[in-house]
Amino acid sequence: MILTPEDRDAPAAPAYFLRGALLSDGAVTPDSVVAVTDGRIAYAGPSGGFDAGQFPGAEELPVPQGSSLLPGLVDLHCHGAAGGGFPTGDDRACREAVDFLHRHGTTTLLASLVTAPGDELVRSLGVLKVLAAEGLIAGVHSEGPFLSSARCGAQNPRWLRDPDPELLRHLLAAAGGALQTMTYAPELPGASELLRILTDHGVTPSLGHTDADAHVAAASLAEAADLIGRAAAGGAFGPQARPTVTHLFNGMPPLHHRSPGPVAACLRLAAAGTVVVELVGDGVHLDPETVRMVFDLVGAEGIALVTDSMAATGLPDGEYELGSSDVVVHDGVATLRSNGALAGGTATLLEVVRATIAAGVSPADAVMAATLVPARVLGLETEIGGLRAGMRADVIAVDPGFELVTVLRGGRILPECRRVGQ
Repeated sequence: MILTPEDRDAPAAPAYFLRGALLSDGAVTPDSVVAVTDGRIAYAGPSGGFDAGQFPGAEELPVPQGSSLLPGLVDLHCHGAAGGGFPTGDDRACREAVDFLHRHGTTTLLASLVTAPGDELVRSLGVLKVLAAEGLIAGVHSEGPFLSSARCGAQNPRWLRDPDPELLRHLLAAAGGALQTMTYAPELPGASELLRILTDHGVTPSLGHTDADAHVAAASLAEAADLIGRAAAGGAFGPQARPTVTHLFNGMPPLHHRSPGPVAACLRLAAAGTVVVELVGDGVHLDPETVRMVFDLVGAEGIALVTDSMAATGLPDGEYELGSSDVVVHDGVATLRSNGALAGGTATLLEVVRATIAAGVSPADAVMAATLVPARVLGLETEIGGLRAGMRADVIAVDPGFELVTVLRGGRILPECRRVGQ
């Protein structure tokens, strides 16, 4: 699968040459080569167009073995893994979670927080902004605290509140530029001012945990899109940035033919290219038929596959925590001990991609929704989310069953990491 040059032939930084079907930018290119030098992609395309003579050590490429080459996966909504939860504010636990996720193919991620007292959020942001400065995470997603108590899900209702400009500015200051997205309920008083403050600081609003009707949801998302467009003109966002929807269907009223609620508005606006909807396509949060329906209606360019993963990801069934809440994991499904509500996911993003393909979505579309689309949300689509010359060498190789074979992050091969019990 991978040919590495002999030490005597190697350039100053390692070079790697990978061969297989290329899945990038919503397309599949059979029998391709990805050449990596100095941490960057030097070539990505058909093997017939690859000039091996330009790359010392690449005179003999490996024989194709049915593998596929994907961009490193990008997760916009992830609360932890491997026993470590990002809301804990524990530096070591956060680093262990990030390391686990990187080695399982999620080479870029936002560390997600949950609703908590202001001082706890500030403490967590202080830890996570260091990880962001070191390049281990792309930033932070704050899921709350400005959410609907009627649709709080696994969020602790004790700490929910209406939008508070003073608290928001305090959180933004504590994040030091690391806050990238924030979930909010548009029906709460002060939501419009919240959108203005967030977009002024380059933070993407993400509608979710809401009891709003279709009209309120649509109006708020349109307002957020307009504010992002204006801020993008000044460089605060990337050219293809859009507001997002936090785990569509989960944490909001169900779609009903006489009361469509936010789901209908989000689907319509996503199909129009105005917003990006998150889908937790793990087979637990959504029925596979629902996942396939959204891809058919919206198209991959309007969807970001996410995990909503928590500390139990990669670990056996048992008892865990999500923020201040006790969680029980049984058969891989995480629920609150108090009321049985879903409490995040336990799948890696590659497992979500696999489940999405099993639901009937094409591999090219599933991969695009886990790479290029979230990279655009972050304004990083020229750096990550694709396999093109000049981009950062975040590459994963998978076998025909989409099981992980190899992970490169920044041109460095990461050591294999297996789940407990494997």
